[in-house]
Amino acid sequence: MSGSYGGRRASLVEDGADAPRADLLPDHQRSDGGSKRSTSTLEQLLALRSPGWVPGTDAPGHLAVDVGDGDEVDNGTVDFVGRSAVHFVLAFHELTYSVGRPRRMVFRRSRHVETDATTCTATRGSSRTTALLDGISGEAREGEILAVLGASGAGKSTLIDALADRIQRESLRGAVTLNGEALDGRLLKVISAYVMQDDLLFPMLTVAETLMYSAEFRLPRSLSTSKKKSRVQALIDQLGLRAAANTIIGDEGRRGVSGGERRRVSIGVDIIHDPIILFLDEPTSGLDSTSAFMVVKVLQGIAQSGSVVTMSIHQPSYRIISLLDRLLFLSGGRTVYYGPPAGLPLFFSEFGHPIPNGENPAEFALDHICELESTPEGTDDLVEFSKSWQEKPLARAVSAASTGPQDKPSLSLEEAIRISIARGKLVSGATRTSDDSTEATSTAKVATYGNPWWVEVWVLSRRAFTNTRRTPELFLFRLATVVVTAFILATVFWRLDNTPKGVNERFGFFAIAMSTMFYASADALPVFLAERYIYLRETAHNAYRRSSYTLSNAIVAFPPLVVLSLAFTVISFFAVGLAGGVGGFLFFVLIVLASFWAGGGFVTFLSGVIPDVIVGYTVVVAVLAYFLLFSGFFVTRDRIPSYWVWFHYLSLIKYPYEAVMQNEFGADPAKCFVRGVQMFDGTPMGRLPEATKVNVLNAMSKSMRVDFNSSSCITTGPDILRMQAVTDIGKWSCLWVTVAWGFLFRALFYITLVLGSRNKRR
Repeated sequence: MSGSYGGRRASLVEDGADAPRADLLPDHQRSDGGSKRSTSTLEQLLALRSPGWVPGTDAPGHLAVDVGDGDEVDNGTVDFVGRSAVHFVLAFHELTYSVGRPRRMVFRRSRHVETDATTCTATRGSSRTTALLDGISGEAREGEILAVLGASGAGKSTLIDALADRIQRESLRGAVTLNGEALDGRLLKVISAYVMQDDLLFPMLTVAETLMYSAEFRLPRSLSTSKKKSRVQALIDQLGLRAAANTIIGDEGRRGVSGGERRRVSIGVDIIHDPIILFLDEPTSGLDSTSAFMVVKVLQGIAQSGSVVTMSIHQPSYRIISLLDRLLFLSGGRTVYYGPPAGLPLFFSEFGHPIPNGENPAEFALDHICELESTPEGTDDLVEFSKSWQEKPLARAVSAASTGPQDKPSLSLEEAIRISIARGKLVSGATRTSDDSTEATSTAKVATYGNPWWVEVWVLSRRAFTNTRRTPELFLFRLATVVVTAFILATVFWRLDNTPKGVNERFGFFAIAMSTMFYASADALPVFLAERYIYLRETAHNAYRRSSYTLSNAIVAFPPLVVLSLAFTVISFFAVGLAGGVGGFLFFVLIVLASFWAGGGFVTFLSGVIPDVIVGYTVVVAVLAYFLLFSGFFVTRDRIPSYWVWFHYLSLIKYPYEAVMQNEFGADPAKCFVRGVQMFDGTPMGRLPEATKVNVLNAMSKSMRVDFNSSSCITTGPDILRMQAVTDIGKWSCLWVTVAWGFLFRALFYITLVLGSRNKRR
């Protein structure tokens, strides 16, 4: 059994699955000509890279860098292509992570007892916790794949999160180091990538477009578009996606690429910049055996290109085991085996449970661990045996024979990263600066983001517009809703007259029209919710800034609002017979647009706070109803109780409602809306004969000694505004306040992105 694993490297060639390294990383080219190598200092090597250099173009052939003081020391010479030395070792020591168990309160005779939710054991005043990780140690080395295995709940994903700095530092005990140095969270984000278990991709983008947008985010602006395309095409070939390059990703409602292809695209999105460390959470989950093998084969190529690959996997097949370099079996957060696959038969043989011939060692190990977990003693004996096994010379010999020498990297972390940048890895964070002097000096440093913010906004906006263009039905449905609403309002409030009834009907039209703008904006709620986890994945490792996403979200949302505003205004304004002429029409367009803008901002902000569509719609409808109630239509401002007046000024509908009221009734101060006997309309006297009402009016004129008759103007537009308490601010101020609400809510949306996307366990 062990012999089959000893010949693992040769079997890969026989399978025909060992793809050339240059397909994935064209800059890592082997040189077969001659044995002589040129030796350069680090600065000289960096000088060979022009600012526009990209993997796959004019790469150094076969160079070595002497990082010593001039002495020829084997460990000091690093062969970039032959990989005669390991540059990176990700080590973890005694990782421990615990979470509190949920408790429930059981009330008994006026006193309560705290009861553990899982064991139902009564406890008093003590805090019970569950250890998800319990003293886990090991290492992952450049050029190798470390696979974490175990049953569901064993702690696989938790360990990957711990290594990827996705657990808050104060909650995690132990140490995670790279080349013996503690990893800074900011640096780890730049040099690593994390592939989630779920495939989080835009369904309407093609494979090539998805990878190209990722390249534009992560590769520096100094690289030309053609070089970025070359990188994408090389990656497509390495991922085995050439046949599906122009196929959309697809989802449940649209046919697209297969599950295995989708998983490889997810990996490609995160390795487009060739990260030094790659974390994957069960990349083979849900795939058939062939697709799973192809995915792991791609990961092997990534590792051999000079990356540290760490992944969790549930139940690998025999072929997949042959691709793995180190296995870490977990049970209840504890290590039950750590070492190469070739050591499994000997390990279980020494433990007293030899693996039968022809059986998959990984499956046997998982089955045996599950059997032990079901016993009262659990896996305690296996855990203790694993600790003693690691100290045995035989175990070390098996590990050395399977994975090669375990020498520590001779370079410091800073030196290793610089050399990695020089050979073309970590392209997104690598920058090179030089002066114009004769002896130019070159330095390489790691930047937080690959591009300036305005490039990120441009790329994000183009991607969003592409998605919008390929789903026109979403905008058409929204446009149809606005058009139908405008048509119904236009026909119901057709040609309103300047009578008291016409005035009241105008109030109703304005209230319904302005509130419609906000309710129609509710369709913005699922936009971010659908992209939420894509956004979290991309920003977790600094693909772009949160501010860039916020700005692009607003830019993409604005053009449709202009179309909707014009459609609603053109249909309703002239049909209802609103006042103001051309100026009034243009102002009505602006206030409708501002209402859409403020409503969209409000709903977008809620989508950042409430991660559920159903709950989000419920909150939107309820809050907008409150806004309408306190807008001044149902109860005027001077009649609202003092303890609710603050809500009146917070109402988003208040400002556009008052703006259109002033636009209508303040356009012509001399325009009359109530004349003579019309003042009796809407009162019991309105049912009296016309002659009687004229006599009453004359009597009132004589009694009050005011000269007015049946044609005299009783109420003008400004009088109506005073009666409705619409006098505190002007219409243009209302417009600017409405616009400001839109900006404020988008600023609040940005704050929710900053506070709500930590993406770390506590």
